[in-house]
This record gives sequence, C-alpha cells and structure tokens, in this order.
Amino acid sequence: MKITSPKLQTAHLSRNDEALYRCETALELKDKGDYEGAQEAMRPLWKRVGERPDTTGLHASTAAEVLLCVGILTGWIGSKNQIGGAQEAAKDMLTESITYFESAGDVTRIAAARTEIAYCYWRDGELNEAEIMLRESLERLTVKGETRARALLKLTTVVWTAGRADEALQILSENTTLFKKLANHTTRGVFHSQVANMQQVVATPENRSEYFQRAVTEYKEADRHFRLAHNPVFRADVKNNVGFLLSKLSRFKEAHRYLDEARRLFLGFRDKARAAQVDETRAQIFIAEGKWEEAEAVARRAAASFAKMGHKCLEVDALISQGIALARGGKNQRAHYIFQKAIEIALGVNAQNKAGLAALTLIEEVDQLSPATLHSAHQQAREWLTGSQSQDVSLRLSNAAGKLATSLRGELTGEEATEILLTKGFDFHGKILEYERSMITQALAQANGRITHAASLLRLSYQGLAYIIEARHPDLLKQRTPVRRRQRKER
Repeated sequence: MKITSPKLQTAHLSRNDEALYRCETALELKDKGDYEGAQEAMRPLWKRVGERPDTTGLHASTAAEVLLCVGILTGWIGSKNQIGGAQEAAKDMLTESITYFESAGDVTRIAAARTEIAYCYWRDGELNEAEIMLRESLERLTVKGETRARALLKLTTVVWTAGRADEALQILSENTTLFKKLANHTTRGVFHSQVANMQQVVATPENRSEYFQRAVTEYKEADRHFRLAHNPVFRADVKNNVGFLLSKLSRFKEAHRYLDEARRLFLGFRDKARAAQVDETRAQIFIAEGKWEEAEAVARRAAASFAKMGHKCLEVDALISQGIALARGGKNQRAHYIFQKAIEIALGVNAQNKAGLAALTLIEEVDQLSPATLHSAHQQAREWLTGSQSQDVSLRLSNAAGKLATSLRGELTGEEATEILLTKGFDFHGKILEYERSMITQALAQANGRITHAASLLRLSYQGLAYIIEARHPDLLKQRTPVRRRQRKER
C-alpha cells in the first residue's frame, strides 16, 4: 500500500526555491507516513538513503535545509527499512547542516537539527546521549512553537523508553497549553496519543478505571487529529494502542480485531518496526488470556524483529513478554535464560530501568530459583529501579522481597539442614552427574530445546549429547525438541 503523493509542479521556481519547496513537501509526507513519497519529492537532489544530497549551486541557507531534511528522512527511513549505517549517515548530514546554521547564527534551526541527532541516538539505543542532547536543545528553544513541541515529544519518548513514564506524563501535562495552540494536526495527535500511553502505564489498582477512561478519551482525540491530518499510519498506531487498552478491560476478541487491522495497515505501509510493536502487544494479550504458546511465539517474533532493526529497548520489552509466557507455560529454564538475555541487552545500552524490570519479572515468574539468584536479582532490581516513581513497581519490589525472605527461611527442613552440617563422605560420581545435568539443562534452554545447537554450545557431537541424555539424564528428554526420524529411501 502506498499513499498517493501529488506530482510537484516546480518549473516556475528558481533552483533554491525549488529545493526549499521539495524539503517542505518531503517532511509533510514523512509526517503522514509516506516515506516513498518523501523520497520521491527529494529525488532530483537525493538519490538514496546513505548518500549525501547534491547541494551544488545552492545558497548556504538552502543547502542547510536540504541537509537537515535528508538527515531526518535518512534516520526515519533507515530505521523503518532496517538499513545498516543509516543512523550514522543521518547524524553526519544533520551535523553538517548545523555548521551552516551556526554561520548564520540560527539558534532555532541548530536546536532542531540537534533534536533529530538525539533521535538517531535513541534509535540506536543510546538513551543517555539522546536525553542529554534533547534537554540541551530545549534550553535553546525558548519560543513555544512547533519545533519546541516536537522536541518535547521526542524527549518524552526517550524518557518513557527508559521506563520513567511518570516523568514523561508530567512533561506532557506541563506543556498542554503549547500543544493546544499548534496548527499541525499530526503533532497534536501524537501529543494526545502519548498522553494516553502514559496514563495506562502509570495507572495503579486504585485509579486504573479512571486512568483507562482518560486514555480512551485521549486516543479518540488523537484519532480525530490524525484523521484531519490525513495520516492513516498514525491512525493505525492508535488502533494498536486501543487494542491493548481493550485487553486490560478483558475485551479480548475486540482487542484482537483492532490489532489485526493495525498490523495489516503497517505491513501495507511496509513498516516492520510498528508491525513488530503490534506483535509485542498481541503477546501481552495472549498472556492475559492464558495462551502461553501463542504468546511465546509472537513475542519471540517481535524480539527477533527489534534485534534486527537495532531497537534494543523494544527488544527487551518483547523478551520480557516471551519470558513470562515461557515461565507460565512451565518452561522455567528457557524463561530464566530469556530474562538473563533481556538484562544483558538492557545494560548494554545503559537502560538500567529496563534491566531492573527484567530482573524483577524473573523473580516473579520463574519458580525454583536458587536463594543466591533470588538475592542477586532482588538486589539489582532495587538498584536499577531506584529512579522509578511507579507505585506498581514499588509494590512488585515489596512482593519480591517477601518471596526472597520466604526462600531463605524455608529453603531446608531441620533434618535436611542437620544432615548437611554433619560430616559425611563425598559422592564424587554423583556430583559429576549433577554438574553434567546442570550444564546440559542450561544449554538446552539457550538452544530452545534444539539438540544440535545445544551440542555446539557444549562442544559435543549431536550423537554424543543425544546418548548422554538418553543414557544418564532421561528426565531431560522432555526439554529437547522431538526426534525426527528420517524416512528410508525405497530401493
């Protein structure tokens, strides 16, 4: 599906005026989700993502606008189409545009370019750099107009991604008057959609119904603005969010219908990133319905898509959903590994809040964790979630502390503890078998039950590992994928 873009009439314009007109049109099409149309509008000046536009013969101020426009489009299209190196290329062009704006002393355009560079950092999962740059830009954007509004929306996205939804909602609330005065319906729609998203996240059991009703109102207002802006892509985004909200109200069939429509639209626009977000939403709905296998499969697909696109924080969210589905489906070892992976990825991009949520969910969902693992997970979850103001997170941490205390107190019976304390001989072969079983269990969990991959991790042959499991650890047979017998060829 491609949004029909008007053919530009530029014969009557000078080269500089034509370039500016093309930039303006391209950015308008980008706001509507028509990335192909935006590229086509810039075609005489710019051939493809990753290349620098041709600014030969353009006035310095016009060249700056062309570089800014192409830098913005490169970042967005590169993310949408999973183009390697696109964010670095975007940053290079945006930085070059800044040098032109600096020579002209245009503080507003410098700040606008810096907010776009910050968003490139966000797409690469570098949240600290993105937030610092956005806050610095907002200090320079003193005029309460469209540029400042867009920077605020980017900042709330970064803050929300870092798990600080309360802070993001506060930023939006404090700037409500600014957004209401804007003429751009797309920007106003994004504002209302963001507010609705945050209200769902910060809702507590005490105010959940009230906040959800507010969210529904905000989504309706967002949809109204997107309709006025003729923006079907963003309307699809709203459908995804409404589907999630309906699931919270246990209206599952209706929720799935909204998600089906949202995913169909996103794939029609070839927007794989947003389609993956719909998959992650559906995984959470399947979990709410108790459909563990369906939830695990769709969350795994979403995580793989986010990993391919480099959206690390969104990948962590999908992995947490996958871990929950695995744990509730009785696959504790595999779930444990997935939560560990989520923590590792989150820490790799300095998203400590996300790592904290993964560690906290590990405690909540995986049964039979050792006291040492429980203690470590709780200690780090508390540290990583220190900045969270969510009452829900505080309650979850308190419940996790209770689980840890119960584990430590109830780990052994008196007879078991006494037996351990008494001097006794060592069962060398028993310990070897115990260690061997533990190693194979971990490898199967990491390989999702695939014995070929598990054997590779253990540096064993397929036949060797299969024999060890069947001969010495038959209880592990249920953790491996079923054996597929090859059919004998007829002679």
